[in-house]
Amino acid sequence: MAKIALAGFMHETNCFVPGATDYEHFARPADRPGILRGEEIMTEFAESGASTAGFIAGNDGNHELAPLLWTSTTPGAAVTAHAYERISSEILARLSEVLPVDGIYLDLHGAMVSVQHADGEGELLRRVRAVVGDDIPIVISLDYHANVTPAMVALADAILPYHTYPHVDQHATGQRASAAMKRLLIEGRPQGRALRQLPFLLPLNYQCTLVEPSKGIVEAAIARQTHEMLSLAYLARFPPSDLAECGPTVSAHAYSQAAADAAVDDITQMIALKEAEFAEPLFSPDEAVVEAMRLALSARKPVVIADTQDNPGCGGSGDTVGMLAALVANDAQGAVFGVVCDDLAAAAAHSAGVGAELELDLGGRTDLPGVTPFQGRFKVEVVNDGNYQSTGPVSQGKGYKVGPSALLSIGGIKVALSSRRVQALDRMVFEHLGVVLEEQNIIVLKSTCHYRAHFDPIAETTFAALAPGGYLASPADCAYTRLRPGVRYYPLGPIHGI
Repeated sequence: MAKIALAGFMHETNCFVPGATDYEHFARPADRPGILRGEEIMTEFAESGASTAGFIAGNDGNHELAPLLWTSTTPGAAVTAHAYERISSEILARLSEVLPVDGIYLDLHGAMVSVQHADGEGELLRRVRAVVGDDIPIVISLDYHANVTPAMVALADAILPYHTYPHVDQHATGQRASAAMKRLLIEGRPQGRALRQLPFLLPLNYQCTLVEPSKGIVEAAIARQTHEMLSLAYLARFPPSDLAECGPTVSAHAYSQAAADAAVDDITQMIALKEAEFAEPLFSPDEAVVEAMRLALSARKPVVIADTQDNPGCGGSGDTVGMLAALVANDAQGAVFGVVCDDLAAAAAHSAGVGAELELDLGGRTDLPGVTPFQGRFKVEVVNDGNYQSTGPVSQGKGYKVGPSALLSIGGIKVALSSRRVQALDRMVFEHLGVVLEEQNIIVLKSTCHYRAHFDPIAETTFAALAPGGYLASPADCAYTRLRPGVRYYPLGPIHGI
């Protein structure tokens, strides 16, 4: 029986939003368990859909698992040096305490940027290698939006990626990671390693695996993997992470260099030939609302608009109200908007009580270009504590604590409020406030793609709108300082550095 150490340190970093992600953000997140240590990891992930849960389940009791530390928090600004050093140092200290080990599993995101280390995961892997040496196999799982670097490919022995966006295969990814570890323990570390970078960035709005071309690319990568390979990973990247290696990648770990090179070259060529196919309609706020109102006249289900540039899942502040202004200006009826993160407005609603009317400067508190509060008179429809259980395929039963929450109304529009940022990837963000989503004409929500897993079944159609916010849908609008020259900002788009 081998001993396998396991740990998790996950953050998706948006380098273009104000603020910082500090230790307290990891310790007390609104939508995940915070910092887990030792056996707390085994208890928390006994049934959860996270990759760590899948790895534990895949072990089937065959090997001894030594849980170290696991933490994750909501996407946001760069991780502070204090947070990065404190968490990574504790992982290394706990690893040292359980040595010797026969293998290491790390549940990572792949797009973490700290103030000191642009390649947060690569630096963590370097430190882990320094502790255990060159002979111990390391398996990592990565989010579909990971920024894979040469250091990550060199230091890990298998990279198991999510295959879906919306992410509904986290548990399955962990199980695949467990299978790779079992092979490594028998056959040893692979010598074949390959990494190819595509010469363009891929906006998140173009990355959905429910539709082409991303759907076909992922399927081709899965089909192209042979027994000789431990892993073949196509990863679409997270454009708001400012580092030299940003952009889609294909990587492989195999027991021969020829197998690794051939596989990544095949998939890279396929992606290159499909560059022109990446696209999605993106509307202005007014265009989106007018189109939704037109479609709603004959629709049998709600029309869903993604307020994509204020997606908390991309590091957005969650408090912009440009889409609310468009709904009010166009006199939309039967609409719901949210979730707006405004603790002051939520507190005012709780203080006033259900049925009261309030004059509010709602949202718009974050210092971002084009972002201002919405001034209006609102009626308080519902107030609650913001504690609820998710029901959708992405969250998979996860509990949420978003602080004092409220449902307001203005004209024919309802507005969902929370005191802490939350992405509308699960219908419960509205339903816990009593909103019957199927009865709405228009749903405007703060997400980019994850929402589709739970909202598509009740939607007539979905599309995205570009209201001002902290996540810039077009990488051409991002002020990169580290991105390598010569990369196209988006498929067939202008070139960085020219």
